[in-house]
Amino acid sequence: MSNSDLLARSLASVWHPCTQMKRHETLPLVPISRGAGVWLFDADGRRYLDTVSSWWVNLFGHCNPRINEALTDQLGKLEHVMLAGFTHEPVVQLSERLRSLAPAGLGHCFYASDGASATEIALKMSAHYWLNHGQPEKSQFISLANSYHGETLGALSVTDVALFKEAYGVLVRQNATVPSPDWRDAAPGESAEDYALRCAAALEAHLQQHHQSLAAFIIEPLVQGAAGMAMYHPIYLRRARELCTQYGVHLIADEIAVGVGRTGTLFACEQAPPPEEGQAGNLRSGCSHKGRAGEGLGITPDFLLLSKGITGGYLPLSVVMTTDAIYQAFYADEVARGFLHSHSYTGNPLACRAALATLDIFVEDDVIVANQRKAALFNQLAAPLREHPKVKHFRNTGMIWAFEVETPHRDFAQRCFSLGLQHELLLRPMGDTVYFMPPYVIGADEWRLLVAHTLIVIETLC
Repeated sequence: MSNSDLLARSLASVWHPCTQMKRHETLPLVPISRGAGVWLFDADGRRYLDTVSSWWVNLFGHCNPRINEALTDQLGKLEHVMLAGFTHEPVVQLSERLRSLAPAGLGHCFYASDGASATEIALKMSAHYWLNHGQPEKSQFISLANSYHGETLGALSVTDVALFKEAYGVLVRQNATVPSPDWRDAAPGESAEDYALRCAAALEAHLQQHHQSLAAFIIEPLVQGAAGMAMYHPIYLRRARELCTQYGVHLIADEIAVGVGRTGTLFACEQAPPPEEGQAGNLRSGCSHKGRAGEGLGITPDFLLLSKGITGGYLPLSVVMTTDAIYQAFYADEVARGFLHSHSYTGNPLACRAALATLDIFVEDDVIVANQRKAALFNQLAAPLREHPKVKHFRNTGMIWAFEVETPHRDFAQRCFSLGLQHELLLRPMGDTVYFMPPYVIGADEWRLLVAHTLIVIETLC
């Protein structure tokens, strides 16, 4: 099918996500016919470097042969069976593998199909836990300012994006926010660590006043994605864990976007500094976790949410990991005390096999260590970007890079996207923030091209 035919048919029948469709009268859709590694190709053979991992999901390149092989093998065995009253080998293997890798004490996995669903599950599970414990008044939630946790109604209640609040506020339960530790907001001369501690003090004040009605605090560890890749000091994670433990509030770590190696460790929670004595661990189990890349002890949240990269970008899958203490609160004879939530494709065997293949690659290729070396090299190669006079707040956490561009164009994001395509780049800025979250298989030559062509785009638009 030609590019022009595919474009016409798509516009006539497909309602694209998070898109003002009228824009495509002047901004054509990009028809993609195949992918290979970090590259996407259209029907005319033009290539585009996938700098955003196709909405942050692709870890090991498009059409990865090892993930392909695992899926081909699974197709010949079992494509799907409902997980209510049944089980199967891939979901058991994946659950056991995640339990062995995740922060200590997270031994139970509940599956769904997407990140927003994982948020919904964690919120419902937390509130239901308190109900089962005879504390139904603990039904409120808090999140960080500028947070994003999904676009279903429950998830929107802890998402602090003005556009969504204005459009759907009448449908959404409103919950409070506390200041974000985003270091770009620090006072002149204030370090990222000091600012994070100042924000943690605001969290403590809120918990002290409202903890009796609070079920949980949900947080994106280390990087707030939709806030423009807002990065913050990991000391905030330690204080959040300590304070939630102190005030009897669940801590939900939303690692949907930042987990599975994206921040430089397999889980972002691993990078929290060691807890102070007597404050370690989660709300009920008192567990702490030794990081696997020399990043300190880390923390154990009460809920850990994973999705996006967990299947390498192949199939929809999300998982909520939680503790035995929370699991036991639902273990009873009464149906009403059980967790009342289900998805038709929960624990799909194909998605689980893709996830297992993805985790195998981490081991076989020593990906965490390899990515740390790549990030160090890429930061050197990115010096021309970091030093550009129109670039501000250049920052990096693991395999995420971001910076703001001083530009006169109010429609900078759209212009940058269009111009990037002309220079072999899939760039998807958020406002004036340009970010890179490439597949982990990106090499030095591709990174040099990314830096050089991004500089051309910036020079043209500034």
